Amino acid sequence: MARVAFLGLGVMGYPMAGHLQAKGHEVTVWNRTAAKAQAWVAEHGGRAAASAREAAEGAEFVMACVGNDDDLRSVCLGEAGAFAGMTAGAVFVDHTTVSAQVTRELNDAARALGLGFVDAPVSGGQAGAQNGVLSVMCGGEEADYARAEPVIAAYARICKRLGDSGAGQLAKMVNQIAIAGLVQGLSEALHFAQKAGLDGEAVVEVIAGGAAGSWQMVNRHKTMLADQFDFGFAVDWMRKDLGICLATADQIGASLPGTALIDQYYKDVQQMGGGRWDTSSLIKRLPK
Repeated sequence: MARVAFLGLGVMGYPMAGHLQAKGHEVTVWNRTAAKAQAWVAEHGGRAAASAREAAEGAEFVMACVGNDDDLRSVCLGEAGAFAGMTAGAVFVDHTTVSAQVTRELNDAARALGLGFVDAPVSGGQAGAQNGVLSVMCGGEEADYARAEPVIAAYARICKRLGDSGAGQLAKMVNQIAIAGLVQGLSEALHFAQKAGLDGEAVVEVIAGGAAGSWQMVNRHKTMLADQFDFGFAVDWMRKDLGICLATADQIGASLPGTALIDQYYKDVQQMGGGRWDTSSLIKRLPK
């Protein structure tokens, strides 16, 4: 069992930190809104800290799940940041979806202080976090990953190192590119079924076990057909992630025409007032 700090108690971080405590780790949490940290302690035990630095003091592992590049920099760097409180030899594990650029920047800063750094973005959504069955894509030094993997296992169905620093974030980009295409395809398929006068649920029951099947189809078709989107991974966050994908594609010379188009479709959903809707809300763009 390890002394662990967890920074960021959003819809993903809150249950992830809970799994760590349930597995017997000694967990200290920090959240920008202190009331959320106090609520977590009331539910799970452990303790809350007043700053990222305080949470990180004495921790063998510091896990973070925050919003974006700037959020991650703010919890890592500066007098109140986690790096200032960490002891040489401790490992920082970042579960935030951010750019590979900021990952490498912070990895260099951590290593200069004698700290380990593993980029470890996750896939599986809120349900995956709550059930402890996330897919975790990792980058970083092999030794740092080997130490962190048994701790990450508290909330992972699969956890794999894919290369050096930034490889985890690049893999998460692959994940988001694939999801965007799947959701658009599913939206058009369900729209077509409705226009053709078919029972959408019955059609999915038949085709989900074949070559067309996907997690999105199995887990989202019912709510899409029912016009329900007040849950799940928000469109705003998906646009943030796709922006990272498209910027990285420009840097490495990759062509993502479909992803660029679907990113604009998500912009349409935002303009409809759906920024906090689940990503499956792409179907809202299509006429009933």
